[in-house]
Amino acid sequence: MNKPLRRIAIFCGLLVFALLLRDNWIQYVQADELKNHDKNRRVLIARYSQPRGNIIVDGQPITGSVETNGTDFKYKRTYKNGPMWAPVTGYASQAFDANQIEKIEDGILTGNDDRLFFNRTIDMITGKKQKGGDVITTLNGKAQEAAFKGLGDKKGAVAALDPRTGKILALASTPSYDPSTFAGGSTKDEKAWNALLPKNDKDDPMLNRALRQTYPPGSTFKVVTAAAALENGKYTDIDAPTDSPDPWKLPLSVKPLPNEGNIPCENASLRQALRYSCNTVFGKLGDDLGEDKMREQAEKFGFNETVDTPVRAYASVYPKDMDRPGNAMSAIGQFDTRATPLQMAMVAAAVANDGKLMKPYMVDSLRAPNLNTIEQTSPEEMSQPVSAENAHKLQDMMETVVKEGTGTSAQIPGVTVGGKTGTAQHGVANSKNPYAWFISYAKGDDGSPVAVAVVIEGSDTLRGDIAGGKLAAPIAKSVMQAVLDTERDK
Repeated sequence: MNKPLRRIAIFCGLLVFALLLRDNWIQYVQADELKNHDKNRRVLIARYSQPRGNIIVDGQPITGSVETNGTDFKYKRTYKNGPMWAPVTGYASQAFDANQIEKIEDGILTGNDDRLFFNRTIDMITGKKQKGGDVITTLNGKAQEAAFKGLGDKKGAVAALDPRTGKILALASTPSYDPSTFAGGSTKDEKAWNALLPKNDKDDPMLNRALRQTYPPGSTFKVVTAAAALENGKYTDIDAPTDSPDPWKLPLSVKPLPNEGNIPCENASLRQALRYSCNTVFGKLGDDLGEDKMREQAEKFGFNETVDTPVRAYASVYPKDMDRPGNAMSAIGQFDTRATPLQMAMVAAAVANDGKLMKPYMVDSLRAPNLNTIEQTSPEEMSQPVSAENAHKLQDMMETVVKEGTGTSAQIPGVTVGGKTGTAQHGVANSKNPYAWFISYAKGDDGSPVAVAVVIEGSDTLRGDIAGGKLAAPIAKSVMQAVLDTERDK
C-alpha cells in the first residue's frame, strides 16, 4: 500500500474509532442525562402512554388514570378525594412533573422500575401493553377522614402513627389542594397550578404542613423535658415535690417566667406540673439539666434529624449554643425550638410504646402488575429515648392530663388516653394568634395502636379561646376513635 492510501486508511480508522467512542459515550455515560433532559419529550410521552399504577389505601385505589384527547400524552392522573389525600400522594402532572410518593415511586407506578423487568418482558412477548405497579400505603382511611374533616377550614395539620410499628395512619394538612386540577398540560391546568403558588395564595395550600412545616411546640415539648429529668435522675418520683419556686426568674435576668393563670405550680410534682402545664417547673428543669442534656434527650426523640417516610420530613430543631434563658425557654417549647407535627407524634408514640421509638413509614409494600409483592417494608426501631420504667411514669403523667387536667376533651369512654396540650406563642412579643397543639395516644387490648399530634396554625377562633385543649384535642380524639374502631373491626 502506498503512503497516501495508508494515510487515508489511518484517518478513516481514526474516524471510525471516534464514532464508536462517541456512540458509547452517549449510550453509557450520557444516557441518564439525556433521558432526564427537560426537552426530551420521548420519555414523557412514554411515561404517559399507559395508565399509571395506583396508590392504595385500605385495599382500594385513591388514584386513577383517564385518557386525554388532542395531546401526545395519552393518559393523565386522577385522584379520589384529592384534597384529603394530597399530603400523602403528592401530585403527578404532565406539565409540572411530580412530587412525594408520586415522584419517589414513579418507577413502580409507570412500570419502568428495574424490578419490573420480568413483567415488561412477558408483556412484550405476549403483546400486552406495559402496566405500572401499585404502592400499598399504611394509611387508615377512616383516621385520615377524621383528621381532614376535623381540621375543616382551619389552617393546620395532623399526623398519626401506630407506635408499635411506626406505620403512619393519617397525614392531613389544610388548606389543601386537588392534584387533579393540574394533572394535564392544558392552559386550564397551568392556571390552576399558578393559582396555588405561594405568591398567588398566601395560605400556600401545596405546603405539606404535617411533614414540611415546623412550629414552636409549646407545652407539648414539656413531655420531652420531663423525660430528660427522669432519664438524667433529676427526679425519680413523679409525685414528689420539685425544687420549683413560683415566681421563678429566668437565669441571668430579672424577668420572671409566667404561668398561665392562677395555677398551683410552686414546688409542684412532675405529675401536677404536666397536668397544669407549669412553665416555672419545666423552665427551671431545663436550666438545671443544661443545654447539652436537653438537646441529647430531644435528639433521642428524633429532633435535629430528617426523617424519610419515604417522603422526607424536615428536621425538627432543638437549638445549639443558647444562653441559659434561651435554653430555659426552649425547655417549655418556645424560643427557637421547632417541631413538625410528625415529630411530636413520634414523641407521643415513643412514650406509648414503653420508650421505644419506631421509624415512621407510610409505604407498606410495592406490588407488581401481576399482584406479586416486590418489596415489603419491615418495622424498624429508630431509638430508645427513655427506659420502659420512665416511659410508664410519663404515661401516668400524660393520662392524668386527660383524666383531670387540660386535656379532658380528648377522653374516650372505656379507653385509656394520655395527652398533653400546648398553646405556643407566635410572632414578636406574642403579637399573633398562638398555635394550638395536642399530642396523645390511646391504649387498646394489644398495646397502643395510635399516637396523634395536631396543630392548629390559624382559625377564626377568638384569641382568648385558642388553646390546645379546645381546638386540637377534639380532632385528636376523633382520629384515635377511628383507629380504635378499625382495630375492633379486624
